[in-house]
Amino acid sequence: MPLIIMCGFPCSGKSKRAQELRNYLENRGKTVYLASDESSSLDRNTVYSASANEKEARGLLKSAVERLISRDDVVILDSLNYIKGYRYELYCVAKAHKTTHCIVHCDTSKEICSEWNKTRESKYNDEILDALVMRFEPPDSRNRWDSPLFVIQVDDDLPFESIYDALINRVPPPPNQATQPQPLSATNFLYELDKITQEIVTVLINSQRTFVPGDHITVPGTSEKISFTKHTTFFSALNNRRISNFGHLGALAQRGLTVSVCTRKSRFISQVTA
Repeated sequence: MPLIIMCGFPCSGKSKRAQELRNYLENRGKTVYLASDESSSLDRNTVYSASANEKEARGLLKSAVERLISRDDVVILDSLNYIKGYRYELYCVAKAHKTTHCIVHCDTSKEICSEWNKTRESKYNDEILDALVMRFEPPDSRNRWDSPLFVIQVDDDLPFESIYDALINRVPPPPNQATQPQPLSATNFLYELDKITQEIVTVLINSQRTFVPGDHITVPGTSEKISFTKHTTFFSALNNRRISNFGHLGALAQRGLTVSVCTRKSRFISQVTA
């Protein structure tokens, strides 16, 4: 299920909106997880007083999202999320898990945020609050990682149905190909390998009946031609075929790579004609 990224100035009402969303989604039968600074036991003034502390805190929150996100549950990240590069990272997390996401931007003025901050027990220092407001990078719906974007003013009601539709009824973007595990080989790898090498052995042995040293023989399935310098017996070719097959399998197991069919043919041919 999707990822909801809350975004806004400090003390802009993000936690209240996040709780409203959680209640609504749970009433719709969804399992909802809430990740926030408080749930990660992060002290605001300590975290945002130094860039190193802030970077570590973002890493903790991102790890929490990666741990909780799935295709069945909703995750709400309640934090400042004021850096567009960080929002892009979260977008990539949702994309890699083949699920949707959205941004809920609590667009509250600095003056109101300052007033609300003064009434809280755990409040920001004035210097830190001003610095965070100055560094804030507002989301832009033209960016794919900031879309769909829901901008909420102080007196607005949350568009629950629109958010639900954007998250649940929208097709998630396809994950990047580079992040998906690639199969080491086709399921019929052994059969194809055995068939190819058997065909080559048969053609080479039959061709020896009429060839003279220096003649070129076309290898089936390729554009390569080989020249025999000595007579090769059927059992010798069969033995080279067996060694070639097991050798390629061993290389695949050790290196975790898939060797192309053409490469296998070339190596096998060199063994047969050696």
